[in-house]
Amino acid sequence: MTTPSGQAAAFDALAIGTEIQRRIGVKTSRDEPLGRFTTIRLGGPADLFAVAHNAFELRKLVQFARSRGLAHTLLGRGSDVLIADAGIRGLVIQDRAEGIEIEGRTLVAEAGVPMARAATASQVAGLSGLEFGLAIPGTVGGAVWANAGAHDSTIAAVLARARVLAADGSEGQLTPAELGLDYRDSRLKHPGPAGIPEVVLGATFQLEPASAAEIKERLEEIKRWRQEHQPLGTPSAGSWFRNPLPDSAGALIDGAGLKGLRIGGVSVSEKHANFLVNDRKGSATDLRRLSDRVRAEVERRTGILLVEEVVYLGDWGDWQPEAAA
Repeated sequence: MTTPSGQAAAFDALAIGTEIQRRIGVKTSRDEPLGRFTTIRLGGPADLFAVAHNAFELRKLVQFARSRGLAHTLLGRGSDVLIADAGIRGLVIQDRAEGIEIEGRTLVAEAGVPMARAATASQVAGLSGLEFGLAIPGTVGGAVWANAGAHDSTIAAVLARARVLAADGSEGQLTPAELGLDYRDSRLKHPGPAGIPEVVLGATFQLEPASAAEIKERLEEIKRWRQEHQPLGTPSAGSWFRNPLPDSAGALIDGAGLKGLRIGGVSVSEKHANFLVNDRKGSATDLRRLSDRVRAEVERRTGILLVEEVVYLGDWGDWQPEAAA
């Protein structure tokens, strides 16, 4: 889950970190390297970094930042993001709120729960519907935010409601219709006029009873498919581009002969063309330029302009496209 908010501005990281620990009881660190918190293993430092271990800490940290007008960014498991080499200004809050409860046919998860863990927890409980979560590298909060999907299912198909912290500080339970879930999209991606994003604190999934053995076999099928078709052993952000339905981004990139295309330490995966991989310890700049080159070549050959599923975070103030560099 990634939610940048506020205007980047200079602030006293030491003083703010001290106040956060005193008021909320959460320790902070300064100039924390962020690459290790992302699946692509790229990105510069955060001015100030804090970990929310539960929904209470997550809510309090967001409210603290909002009340002081601090630029703040939420980070889940760091998939589907590319953090600038210059890092992220302001406060970065990593969401590690990972509580799970099973209530009858529902699974209630805090926003920081990895989707893969939600999938395996539902299997143990004999509940089916979240198997596709095994293929989602992010968290419940990020999956709701993006209406993530895989293997012929999406969050919209199983979400009963999401607990959301609104821009005005109130909390509410929103249905899929109220969230405006669409293909890789939701209203959560589009803050209102004030620019203050809503924050997912948790989600309730409505599932169906099934035998644990049957669900386990489905999970094994998904695991085998991923091992056969995706570069799981190499750092990536997950699927880089949205599929321009009914076409497949991977097929378009492959058809343009771009598998193996390299800039610096990153390349288009030979195994799956919609994965851009950090296979030789590249940089975020390398990767963004590679993305631009892939988009330009696919558009030149097909007339289709691919849209990035990945979100660019941080200080890209010095960024220049390759052609202008």
